[in-house]
Formats: sequence, structure tokens, C-alpha cells
Amino acid sequence: MRNMTVALDPALIVEDDVATQQRLARLLSAAADGDTHIAVASGVAEAKAHIAGQTPAIALIDIGLPDGSGIELIGWLRHHHPDVTTVVISAWGDEDTVLAALQAGAVGYLLKEREDVELELALQSIRRGGAPIDPFVARRILTLLPAAPLPAATSRDGHALSEREAEILGLVARGYSNREIAELTTLSRFTIEGYTKAIYRKLAVGSRTAAVFEAKSRGLLR
Repeated sequence: MRNMTVALDPALIVEDDVATQQRLARLLSAAADGDTHIAVASGVAEAKAHIAGQTPAIALIDIGLPDGSGIELIGWLRHHHPDVTTVVISAWGDEDTVLAALQAGAVGYLLKEREDVELELALQSIRRGGAPIDPFVARRILTLLPAAPLPAATSRDGHALSEREAEILGLVARGYSNREIAELTTLSRFTIEGYTKAIYRKLAVGSRTAAVFEAKSRGLLR
């Protein structure tokens, strides 16, 4: 079964504030156990120029940049470099911005205001294959989704989620990584990955974030 971990090397930080660049570089290095090459860019143009020479494995991207929007850069990366994992880290947490970033291709959305330990744990979760969204942001977004017309255990194609799949989906929605879910359920990580892929297939989605939003919109999560 395919390894679900995400590489943090090399990494690109797209942020115009020097102090924040240094903070994120330190947290990335800690999350990667010090084994990562980190580049910084202060704007969209500088980021694209860097990527032309070296494609990063992961990019931490601010939304408000001096020469454009981080959302534009995320969409560009998704189109031209789909293998790059993109994560927003921003002071902006309004619903429209978050949804636009996720729709553009971001796998996570973190807020700068969080303590270092919280952000480092989120980066470690990404490394293990997670897709963390700041809890404050997630709560606001989920309240926007309409109630589902389908029964709670029915997926888009009419295939019901098993009791175990529903349990795992609930843990995914709470932000647990596959490894953490394995520990909570006393199953192997590879078994959890198998269940997760089955959930993706039944919901016709391709990521943890999309699975949570799709499940919430269809009443699979209460």
C-alpha cells in the first residue's frame, strides 16, 4: 500500500514578514527533525521564480502578499506543479478566503495567531499525511454547509458507509492523522489507510479535507 506521508524537504515559505519567515522556518525544521532545506519568498513573483529552479515538496503560503494573492499562487501550483503540497498560514480566517484557498488546492489552513507548539503539531500532522484546518476556521466553515437530504449513512453513489468507516470519518473530521486514528482504534495504520481510501471512493473525493466537507454537506457528520 502506498505510503501516505508527505515530504517536508525541500520547503518553500511564501511570506513577506521577515520575523514570520524565521518563525515558520524554525517550526518547519522542528517538524522535519531538522532535516529539510527551506527557501523563502516574499511574494508571488519571487515564489514562481524560485520554483522555476527548484520545485518544493511543500509550500507554506500567506494569503496577503505584496504583489498578489496567495490563493492565486496556490491555484497556479495546482495547475503547474500538482505534486506540491500547499498549506495556507495566514492571519485571515474569513469564510470566503478559506473556501477559496481550499478550492484552489490547499490541503490545510492554519492561523498565525496560534502558539508555536500548535503550529508545529499541525506541520507534523501534515508530514504524516494529515490535512489540518485550524479548529476555529473549521467550525465557521462547517456551519455554512446545508443540511443533507440523504440519510446519514448513505454516500453519493448510494453505497452505505460501514460502521467502522463512519467511525474513522468522524475521527478524520476531528483532525486526527491516520497514525493517530490507528492508535485510537487499535488497528494498523495500513488498515486505516485502506478504510480511508474506501471512504474517498464512496464519497467521490480525493483528499481528507474534501471528504470532511462532502460528508458534512450530505449529513454523514453531525
